Amino acid sequence: MKKVIVKTFFAGCLSLSLSFAGFGQVNPISVAEKSDYKSTANYEEVMDFVQQMSRQSKYIRVEALATSTEGRKIPLLVVGNPLPKSPESLRHDKRLVIYVQANIHAGEVEGKEASLMFVRDLLREKDSEILKHVVLLVCPLFNADGNQKISPANRTYQNGPVNGVGVRYNGQFLDLNRDAMKAESPEIRGVITNVFNKWDPAVFMDCHTTDGSYHIEPVTFTWMVNPNGDPSLIHYMRDKMVPSMSDRLRTTYKTENCLYGEFDDLLHPEKGWIYDAAEPRYMTNYVGLRNRLAILDENYVYADYKSRVWGCYHLIRSLAEYGASHDVEIRQLILEADQKSLTRGEHPAAGDSIAVDYKVQPVAEKATIQTYEAELVSEVNGRKNYRRTDRRLTVNVPYYIDYYPVKNVAFPYAYLISVPDQQVLDLLRTHGIRIEQLKKETSMEVEQFVVADIKGAVRLNQGHYVNSIQGKGVMTKMTFPAGTFVVRTAQPLANLVTYLLEPLSNDGLLYWNFLDKYLVPQWGGGYNPYPVYKVLKQQEMITLPYKSEGKS
Repeated sequence: MKKVIVKTFFAGCLSLSLSFAGFGQVNPISVAEKSDYKSTANYEEVMDFVQQMSRQSKYIRVEALATSTEGRKIPLLVVGNPLPKSPESLRHDKRLVIYVQANIHAGEVEGKEASLMFVRDLLREKDSEILKHVVLLVCPLFNADGNQKISPANRTYQNGPVNGVGVRYNGQFLDLNRDAMKAESPEIRGVITNVFNKWDPAVFMDCHTTDGSYHIEPVTFTWMVNPNGDPSLIHYMRDKMVPSMSDRLRTTYKTENCLYGEFDDLLHPEKGWIYDAAEPRYMTNYVGLRNRLAILDENYVYADYKSRVWGCYHLIRSLAEYGASHDVEIRQLILEADQKSLTRGEHPAAGDSIAVDYKVQPVAEKATIQTYEAELVSEVNGRKNYRRTDRRLTVNVPYYIDYYPVKNVAFPYAYLISVPDQQVLDLLRTHGIRIEQLKKETSMEVEQFVVADIKGAVRLNQGHYVNSIQGKGVMTKMTFPAGTFVVRTAQPLANLVTYLLEPLSNDGLLYWNFLDKYLVPQWGGGYNPYPVYKVLKQQEMITLPYKSEGKS
């Protein structure tokens, strides 16, 4: 076989000569495998595994997703046959891009091991059917800083690995799976910029370990759920993709699995199985707002470590196989979702709305869970502690995951931002949102949000005293100067735009304190108007693209 000698530079390592080969010769062994499932890899061991694959196959490239707070390069593996030179080279390529992410919480480690093992095995397959239809992106170590704090003292209730795991938080003491909207961490800014905006994956999987109810199944997973996402994508995941993957896991890979959730009442499981994280601060729901498909993988914390690794491995393989066999269907589905966003933004209808408050109800299909009876051990200050018994039972119960609006506001043609706040503008640009500026002074009918009351939370949340706000929109005619910032909703990321800019949003700019300083006058009582105005109907606005300093 002809060998090609190239040079690469990554992760602060010295320049290495890499001898590339084809399929069948990729043979690194994961730390989980080498240790007989007693350990998980640290940063250096992950990078060594990745570099071995790079030396042994021409079908993988390693890019830098981000640089962590403590200075570690976070690897993004690009796998394809042929290997795409860049996202631009996929513009006329029919392959589906799938992104798998692991170790966002560095105590939840089986996704890290499983994703590395899957990439290795995929590169070993000659004439891989998956790689005929899929370009696979993998970040096996998203929270590199948390991962370096491996200790047996972390997550002691978890069933392995006995030699320890990392910690939940990153180098800034932030929970990365609460940062998708505010994007204050280098990891989240990196994945948005270098994966979602750059590669635009059609499907995303985020790998975790549970912290909740007792059950038998080592693998649980579910779909994105925020009701402001495109309903056709949510229904496709609910009715077709997730059930198909579940069947494949169970029948082909002999892996017991169920839908992710927790019992509403451990003593009375018949009351229902609930998934209660609908906000887009969670990455799967964030991706749903971007009109893409997303899967939350939660491997069962009390299953043994080896079962969790291989369960996650087979889930990743089931996803890749589903994507390969449904690539045309998925591409068409998300193309239609993007087109609907553009059409709605160009001509908002009277009934178009945004959910600013929502509740959950069960879906039509019940969830089957193999579980154990539980007993109440104690109750201290309202906190109940339970004990799992050895009495097994299988329940078929309502699955509470269908989130529906209980309060809506009008979907606008555009938003006008009246303050030149660079932090806000940079955040919007980081998300990939298109911003313009008025070319000349313009008078328009707008909805102005009048603040009646605003309160910060008593307890810090991710470094913020998050806001709750009361007020109402009032129609008024205003004149806006040239240079006023314009965000139209006729763009594919319209659902993300509205969630960030609506004042009553439970995960937007106002909620996370980005606009606090503009709301309270220096003297006297009351509040200033919210500095983001809604243009409800199409109006003439002559605009220019916004070009911030150093960007175009």
